[in-house]
Amino acid sequence: MEKSTNPNRYAIVIIGILFFVFGFVTWLNGTLIPFLKIACQLENDIQAFFVTFAFYMAYFFLAIPSSYLLKKTGFKNGMAWGLAVMALGSLVFIPAANARSFSLFLTGLFIQGAGLALLQTASNPYISIVGPIESAAKRISIMGICNKVAGILSPIVLGTLVLKNTNQLTAQLANTTDTATKNALLDEMAGRVIAPYLVITAILLLLALMIRKSSLPEIDMDGEESADPVAASQKKSVFHYPHLLLGVLCLFLYVGVEVMAGDAIGIYGKELGMPLAETRYFTSFTLFAMLVGYVIGIFTIPKYISQQKALSISAVTGVVFATGAFLSKGYVAITFIALLGLSNALMWPAIFPLAIRGLGRFTKIGSALLIMGIAGGALMPLMYAGLKVNAQISNDASFFICVLPSYLYIFYFAVWGHKAGLKPATKQKRVLETV
Repeated sequence: MEKSTNPNRYAIVIIGILFFVFGFVTWLNGTLIPFLKIACQLENDIQAFFVTFAFYMAYFFLAIPSSYLLKKTGFKNGMAWGLAVMALGSLVFIPAANARSFSLFLTGLFIQGAGLALLQTASNPYISIVGPIESAAKRISIMGICNKVAGILSPIVLGTLVLKNTNQLTAQLANTTDTATKNALLDEMAGRVIAPYLVITAILLLLALMIRKSSLPEIDMDGEESADPVAASQKKSVFHYPHLLLGVLCLFLYVGVEVMAGDAIGIYGKELGMPLAETRYFTSFTLFAMLVGYVIGIFTIPKYISQQKALSISAVTGVVFATGAFLSKGYVAITFIALLGLSNALMWPAIFPLAIRGLGRFTKIGSALLIMGIAGGALMPLMYAGLKVNAQISNDASFFICVLPSYLYIFYFAVWGHKAGLKPATKQKRVLETV
C-alpha cells in the first residue's frame, strides 16, 4: 500500500476531536453524581452511583450491535451516528430537569452511553490500525491527551454552573419545612443543567454533520486475516483468541479503577468530611495526573519501552498508590487517589492494541467485546458503595478492596495474559503506513 501520510494525519486530527468530545461528556459524571444527589434528593451513595451504572452499562448492551452497524455503515458514518445518538441523550436532560426526574436523567445518560458505545467501537480500533500496531499506544496516548484535557475542563465548567452556592442551598433545604419552598429551590437547581446540555446537544449535532461530510479515509478490515495464516485457518470465531478474552476482563477492571479514581474521588473526599465546594474539583486532579501519564507515553512508547512494559509498570504503581491511599488520611489519601490517574493513563492505550493484535477480520467484533468491558465503570462504583452502605465496611477499606485485585490482574495481563494463544513472533501487520 502506498504511503498516505497526509490522510493519516488528517484522520488523527479528526479522531482527536472526537476523543475530546466524548472525554468532555464522559467526565461530566463526576459532577452529576453530587448534583443529582441533591437535586433529586437521593438517599445514599448507591443511588447516586446509578449515574455511572446507567452510563457505562450502555456499552455492555450496545457494543455488539454497534459492531454489526459498523459493518453496514463503515467507520466514518458509524462515528457520525454515534455523535447523533449522544446528542439525543443530551436532549433528554431538558425534560429530566423540568420534571426533576432521576429516572429520566438515567435514561439520558444511557442514551449518551449508547452513542459513545458506537463512537468508541469505531474510533478506538480506527486509531489503533491507522498506523503500525507497535506504535498504537503512542497514537492512543495522543488521543488520551485530547480526552483528558476535555475531562479536566468538563467538571470545572459544569461544576461552576450547576454546583454554585451548593453549601448555602443544602443549608436552606435542611432548614426548610415548607414543601413548596423546598420544591422551588430544588427546581431552580435542577434547571441549571438545561442551558449547558442544550449547548452540548448543538455541538454534537454539528460534529456529526462535520464527520459525515469529511474525507476521513475508510479502513476495511473484513478481508484481513491474522498475520499467522495457519492460526487463522484454525480460528473461525473471535472466541478462539484467548488473549482477546483476557483483554476484555483486563479492560473491564481497568475502566472500573479509572472511574473509581475519577468519579468516586469526590464521594471519597466527602466521606472524609471535605466540603462539596472542594470535592467537586477532585476529578480534575485525577485527570491532570492522567494527562501527565499520556505525555510520558507519547515520548517513551515505543522508543524506550514497549506498550506491554508500560502496562506492567502502570499496574505496579497502581498497587503502590492504592496502598498509599488506604494507609493514609485526609488530603494525603486524596493525593494518592488522584495519582492513580497517572497509573491509569497508559492502560487503555496498551490494553486495546494488545488485545486486538492479530484478530484480522475479527477486529470489529473484537473491538466490540472490548468496548463491552467498559461496563466495569458501571459495576465497580456500585460495589464500592455497596460495601460501605450494606456491608458496613469502612470507606478506605471498601475502596482498597475494589481496586487492589484489579491492578494485580492488569499486571498479569501485561506480563503473561496478552501472549495467551499467540505465537511469540505473531504480530498484527500494518494496515496503513506510519504517520
